[in-house]
Amino acid sequence: MGIKKFKPVTPSRRNMTALTNEEITKVGAEKKLVTVLKKNAGRNNSGKITVRHHGGGSRRKYRIIDFKRNKLDMPATVIGIEYDPNRTANIALVEYEDGERSYIIAPLGLKDGDKVISSDKADIKPGNCLPINNIPVGTLIYNIELHKGKGAQLVRSAGMSAQLMAKEGKYAHVRMPSGEMRLISVECKACIGQVGNLDHENVSLGKAGRKRHMGIRPTVRGSVMNPNDHPHGGGEGKAPVGHAGPLTPWGKPALGYKTRKANHRTNKYIVKRRNSK
Repeated sequence: MGIKKFKPVTPSRRNMTALTNEEITKVGAEKKLVTVLKKNAGRNNSGKITVRHHGGGSRRKYRIIDFKRNKLDMPATVIGIEYDPNRTANIALVEYEDGERSYIIAPLGLKDGDKVISSDKADIKPGNCLPINNIPVGTLIYNIELHKGKGAQLVRSAGMSAQLMAKEGKYAHVRMPSGEMRLISVECKACIGQVGNLDHENVSLGKAGRKRHMGIRPTVRGSVMNPNDHPHGGGEGKAPVGHAGPLTPWGKPALGYKTRKANHRTNKYIVKRRNSK
């Protein structure tokens, strides 16, 4: 998928780029596979904002994605590749031999008419889903389960892929897109290939309004606030942070300060951290 540029007829158009959407072959969602997406603008059940900078945005329906791929040993035909406003990756509408339809994350190279299957004996082809135990070492994978039967939780964003590095006993060594090496049960499922829509990361929004359409509100720098609103605030003119390091609005260390607990229960599954040398 390519990137298109615009003529600079306005200041915002000068730096704006967009995807050409060559991969997308179907417009409009499958009505039985969409549901209402309730917005809360970053508020919790008490009505208090717990996540800042959320709110507004275009209305959209949620597409129900089949992350479990439970329909075993039954081939499905790709009907079309669709845009999904809820994620960076494109999605593929597939129809099984019994007539049931579902959405899956579209891998790179998947086209209309292709066959995909979830099976222990599936071929090593993009879009097929297998237990990690049946996938050859060195294969690129995506849509990876962390817990058997729970559904895929890892490597689902546009252009992402992990690599199966080794298998030893009950666990496989998987190198994540971040560089982290992680142990994952060989009974968990994963899909073959790489998530499509590779050029998503190269898009330049060009104007603030496109960010607002996504439901993201403005972010104000702490240094331009008053001292009662932020630790960085106050002072005459441009003032330094005034602390040993940058802080969050609530006084916690920020930007590089490690917050992961030393005795986190999942530490035993991490062979190599992404930032270790």
